[in-house]
Amino acid sequence: MMEIRKVDDSFAVAPQMQPDEMAALAGGGFTAVICNRPDGEEPGQPALDDMRRAAQDAGLAFHHIPVAGGLFPPAAVAAFAAIRRGTPGKVLGYCRTGTRSITLDALANTGGLSTEERIARAQAAGYDLSTLAERMEAGG
Repeated sequence: MMEIRKVDDSFAVAPQMQPDEMAALAGGGFTAVICNRPDGEEPGQPALDDMRRAAQDAGLAFHHIPVAGGLFPPAAVAAFAAIRRGTPGKVLGYCRTGTRSITLDALANTGGLSTEERIARAQAAGYDLSTLAERMEAGG
């Protein structure tokens, strides 16, 4: 069962998606998907190639920006920001729980929001990013 958590009108996050859910995403107005998990991170995780194929078959752009270990390298944040800025329509980011995706979005700050606004937006979607306040203040 898909659990989409809306962040704003153009972005949402979700825990691990399944290939057969991609058509419903497209039907819900999404145009792109960003996977933030390394392929094969844990047993039972759908293969990246299967996810990419299902997304593309549904007419969705598919991007892979894997992050792990609580690290959000500047290159990953920049890649995430570029996709968010360059994608018309709604984007969905997913990882194991959605935390990495919402964190990347907060660090990318494509909306030019204050640290407080980004933390509140994440909180409204069910994620506590308050421990990242200092990094957000420093510009990611």
